[in-house]
Amino acid sequence: MDLPRRRFLGLAANAAAFSVASGNAWAQAYPARPVRIVVGFAPGGTTDIAARLIGQWLSQRLGQQFVIENRPGAGTNIATEAVARASADGYTLLTIGSTNTINATFHEKLSFNLNRDFAMVAGLHHSPLVLEVHPAIPAKTVPEFIAYARANPGKISLASFGAGSISHVAGEMFKMMAGVNMVHVPYNGSAPMLTDLLSGQVQVAFDNLPASLAHIRAGKLRALAITTAMRSEALPDVPTLADFLPDYEVSAFIGVGAPKSTPDYIIDKLNKEINAALADPTVKARFAELGGGPLVLSPADFSKLVADETEKWAKVILAAKIKTVPSPSK
Repeated sequence: MDLPRRRFLGLAANAAAFSVASGNAWAQAYPARPVRIVVGFAPGGTTDIAARLIGQWLSQRLGQQFVIENRPGAGTNIATEAVARASADGYTLLTIGSTNTINATFHEKLSFNLNRDFAMVAGLHHSPLVLEVHPAIPAKTVPEFIAYARANPGKISLASFGAGSISHVAGEMFKMMAGVNMVHVPYNGSAPMLTDLLSGQVQVAFDNLPASLAHIRAGKLRALAITTAMRSEALPDVPTLADFLPDYEVSAFIGVGAPKSTPDYIIDKLNKEINAALADPTVKARFAELGGGPLVLSPADFSKLVADETEKWAKVILAAKIKTVPSPSK
């Protein structure tokens, strides 16, 4: 080997070593100032609670405040667009969940692309939805309800907590797979939907389990099935929809993302700390109170989950001919 080549290789090796050392130094320095976690919903909901739990953990572990910023509106698109345009420096993060994956198809011509413009950091929480009916509905099982719905086409009101929400598309997927015709009635949130469901103004709904659990236990609503592949520990006697409709599976999830091109050392550091939080007994117990459990994923696994869910809901929205709406930013 001639001298210039040896010198070149030596310089390259030194540069690589410097790069690794520099990356480690930057990783140790992050965060050097407060970090925002933007939530696309109003305070008090499952996503907001999960974000605050993780924000508190990260603040204590990393020595800087992780501040929750609620920016509700347009089905989380306002918050998502804001973070997509933020600096990719690790100081602006976004809670990403099922609604975001639905919006990719439900809203036309968004100014951002969830899978292209974001780096997925870590999962936080996952929970089932529950298929529930008002007690006036005579059906006590899923097969009985399907038979009842088929005998009364267009006469049953299927409520959701918003057009384009996970509640909405879960109901549309059920209608397709069960071969039933029900009238969709969207509400502006779970609380007003439950008010009308409890009064009998609407007859059936898919709701996040935490919101309906107390009413189910009190006998005010009848749970027919859980939407996840496994039964819920909160309602162990309630079967899954997949027991009757093979391959039916819907899970609401929450995670954290960052603007694309956020340095890998920041993504890796946040993923490590968030997964440590999800293994903590206190955090796990709090998530169990929300009707679900921790979603422990690597950045690559969370990215795959988001991509898979986006594709899944695109197929459902197109097959069910759910009307899409213009981008709120247009």
